[in-house]
Amino acid sequence: MQSGVQAPTQAELEAWNAQLAAIGEEYKALMQDLLARMVPSDAAESVHEDMRQSFQAGAQSLMQNPPLLWQTQSRLLQDQFQLWQQSLRSLAGEEVEPLITPNKGDRRFRDDAWRDDPYYLAIMQQYLLFSRMVEELIERLDGLSEDQKRNLGFYARQLVNAMAPTNFVTTNPEVMRKTMETRGQNLVEGLARLREDLANSAEGLNVTMTDRSAFAIGENIAVTPGAVVYENELIQLIQYTPTTEQVYKTPLLVVPPWINKYYILDLRQDNSLVRWLVEQGHTVFLISWRNPGPDQRDLTWADYMQMGPIAAMGAIEQATGEKSVNLVSYCIGGTLAASTVAYLTSTRRGRKVKSVTYMATLQDFRDPGEIGVFLSEPVLEGIEAKLERDGYLDGRVMAYSFNLLRENDLFWSFYINNYLKGDAPAPFDLLYWNTDGTNLPAGTHAWYLRHMYMENRLVQSGGIELDGVKIDLRKISTPSYFVSTREDHIAKWNSTYYGALLPKGPVKFVLGGSGHIAGIVNPPSKNKYGYWTNDALPETPEEWLEGAEQHEGSWWPHWQAWITENGYVDTEKLVPARQPGDGELDILEPAPGRYVRMTIPEVLGEK
Repeated sequence: MQSGVQAPTQAELEAWNAQLAAIGEEYKALMQDLLARMVPSDAAESVHEDMRQSFQAGAQSLMQNPPLLWQTQSRLLQDQFQLWQQSLRSLAGEEVEPLITPNKGDRRFRDDAWRDDPYYLAIMQQYLLFSRMVEELIERLDGLSEDQKRNLGFYARQLVNAMAPTNFVTTNPEVMRKTMETRGQNLVEGLARLREDLANSAEGLNVTMTDRSAFAIGENIAVTPGAVVYENELIQLIQYTPTTEQVYKTPLLVVPPWINKYYILDLRQDNSLVRWLVEQGHTVFLISWRNPGPDQRDLTWADYMQMGPIAAMGAIEQATGEKSVNLVSYCIGGTLAASTVAYLTSTRRGRKVKSVTYMATLQDFRDPGEIGVFLSEPVLEGIEAKLERDGYLDGRVMAYSFNLLRENDLFWSFYINNYLKGDAPAPFDLLYWNTDGTNLPAGTHAWYLRHMYMENRLVQSGGIELDGVKIDLRKISTPSYFVSTREDHIAKWNSTYYGALLPKGPVKFVLGGSGHIAGIVNPPSKNKYGYWTNDALPETPEEWLEGAEQHEGSWWPHWQAWITENGYVDTEKLVPARQPGDGELDILEPAPGRYVRMTIPEVLGEK
């Protein structure tokens, strides 16, 4: 036995044996849970088939390029030899520079052991060299279409990141220390958490991201005062309580997405866009979408338009007496808003909307980004079959797919903390919202995926017909404000930009910093991220950015200046502040209302 190493006592051995037995029991139960979930759905089968075809296409391309195959093999052997030499020098006590280090934003290898321990340093470099080789190899493959290369790159990245040494007990120094310190209790608790998350997942694995017991809608999130003044099968309309003595005459209607819930715009009082809009003197109304289930399977895009923005505008006229509104929309809510404004234009009611704002909104779907991986024809057919059978798409499946677009941050980091370290997730309101999903009705979602993402028909003149009316975005004369975000991985800004080239009316395009959420929900008080403006609208986003001017802080005040200086609200004709219930509409219940509280398990009768 090595000097200084003490043999474990009998009590320690018995404690470890007990923990190993407990781990074994948890693992056995986990395998039973997994076996019960082994039958894939139509959508999962189609994704697996698309993955197989993507790797097959990549392999065929590589075999048809012998020089690239030889170069790749030679590079791999050379890297291995250099790593072996470096490891020998390091073990001999020599200080050597790593062959490769993690990217600056890669948070997986922050522990000191990845730099100071020769064993872990070698493992990390081995992995990073392999990861780099795969990425460069795919980039150099010839004979693949852009979609094939994108899909292959996505699937390969998922597999490579799944193989990261941080995801395994014995090759993660933090997990090994925790396991030794707790005698494996972290693994017992982690396996129990994994089984619990599997039970709460529809397909795939929805990892718990936050302590959900720390939040309650209407108590510490979504707390801006107001009241529900109108509702139908699909929406509740919230009118918010004013905070100024006078308000602009033209009301403001917010159309949020129905993928996830509206309160991302009213998360906390210090970052609530809703509250800020109220404080600027707007009479703010907001659509709170219902969380649909099988009974809403036949709802169409036209139903979302009629029962959503158009019904809300009618209710607002009853509440305030005003026949027109300013629209503020977000993500898919913006795509619906564009459809609605085009529909009103085609039916000669375009003046009902004085201005329309699109936040992180796709109208031209020519390049949807990596989400297009899940929308190839075979995959879409699988999704359509599942929608037809169930009548809805479970929002937890959608959340799992979106999380895979940023898998290391939104999946594997929680996998490690929850299941390997056995840690309980910390409270975080943004992640609470991210896991508070909504279902998507079959009639709407299947149509949206095919007509918008697959066929890009919204940008075609007459390509979309709603309630017998063919719409054309190019006929819209309503003033438009587009704001996108530079790091958006859901609605890529260089794709959303093409939507700004469509309307014939005046258009302002603004680019915010950060991503899909933080770049939009960016209150002025934080003075973060900045934004870019350009009075011109050249043909390409690259030209626009080249001529853009950068500004510090939030884009919110810029939007307020746009809407006031252009007269879309009249700063000279203010009216007394409107309280919910003052007009023809009675208060139905206090904000935030019932619809936003409906969870997926409750809708599906699981709890």
